[in-house]
Amino acid sequence: MTAYSLKELAKVVGGEVLGDSGIKIEGVAGIREAREGEITFLANPKYESFLASTKASAVIANGNGSFTGAMIKVDNPYLAFLKVVSLFAEGPLDKYPRGIHPAAVISDSAEIGADASIGAYVVIGENVKIADRVTILSLTSINEDVVIGEDCLIYPHVTIKEKSEIGARVIIHSGAVIGSDGFGYAKEGCQHHKIPQIGIVRIEDDVEIGANTTIDRATTGVTRIGRGSKIDNLVQIAHNVIIGEDSLLAAQVGVSGSTELGKNVVLAGQAGLVGHIKIGEGAMVGAQSGVTKSIPPATSVSGYPAREHSSAKKIYAASARLPGLLKDFRDLKKRVETLEKGSGSGSTAEND
Repeated sequence: MTAYSLKELAKVVGGEVLGDSGIKIEGVAGIREAREGEITFLANPKYESFLASTKASAVIANGNGSFTGAMIKVDNPYLAFLKVVSLFAEGPLDKYPRGIHPAAVISDSAEIGADASIGAYVVIGENVKIADRVTILSLTSINEDVVIGEDCLIYPHVTIKEKSEIGARVIIHSGAVIGSDGFGYAKEGCQHHKIPQIGIVRIEDDVEIGANTTIDRATTGVTRIGRGSKIDNLVQIAHNVIIGEDSLLAAQVGVSGSTELGKNVVLAGQAGLVGHIKIGEGAMVGAQSGVTKSIPPATSVSGYPAREHSSAKKIYAASARLPGLLKDFRDLKKRVETLEKGSGSGSTAEND
């Protein structure tokens, strides 16, 4: 088992050791589960109470707190912990055997790079180009003319359809479909005629695509997922969508056709976007929001229809008061009706 001194780990994460820098660390764990010989981290103040009881030999944090043992002090404990985890985690080259399984079905015209791992019952079509150190696990289908960059990891039951382009270091989880037909039909009377989808999908470097996510090919041109973007499970991305670099799409997001996202956009869970709009760089869309028009850069929106977040919060707060306001209105209406009746009776008596 590989072990690192606290001093070595501090160098990796760019942190400062407080306490014994010679302590040997053999693994990583959460703050409640950690044991002697392991390192943990504290990034969320909610877990600070566990510092006193953790059995970890060291902690990554941005302050001492109540922990009396050794510590690596950093500005961003979560990021530092991820860097440490990567030292102990097995990569695809270690975890999966290199080579081609005899049950794989590979076209003679396909090109397979060095140190690739092709699992059982993988089907690779004509003119596919797979770069070095790619791992493709069992029951995955790679259709003709697909290009896959180096160091990609493709989990079982993935389908990558014809002419799709996958960059380097891309991770695609089980059940994902890349390059399915876009939803395009021309109506004639009561009939819907399918529009041929002749474009492609281009996934740039360092993208991760979650399980059962679908990314449609463009009608013409390209559906593009920008470098470094991370897409959660069960996301639907329609034809001709452009997603900017380093964007985050959480589970069950749906993006309609020809919509463009700038860089560093965040779409929270179950957000839905109509087609042919633009989401500016750095914008954030709250969970279950319905976006019906373009959003300026660096703007946070929420609700349905999606509004600027501070305005949406006021609307939410006001709507919570509606039952009481409705009761007050009914009470006032009754009082007014009573006063009007009384005023009418007095007028009649005076006239008499």
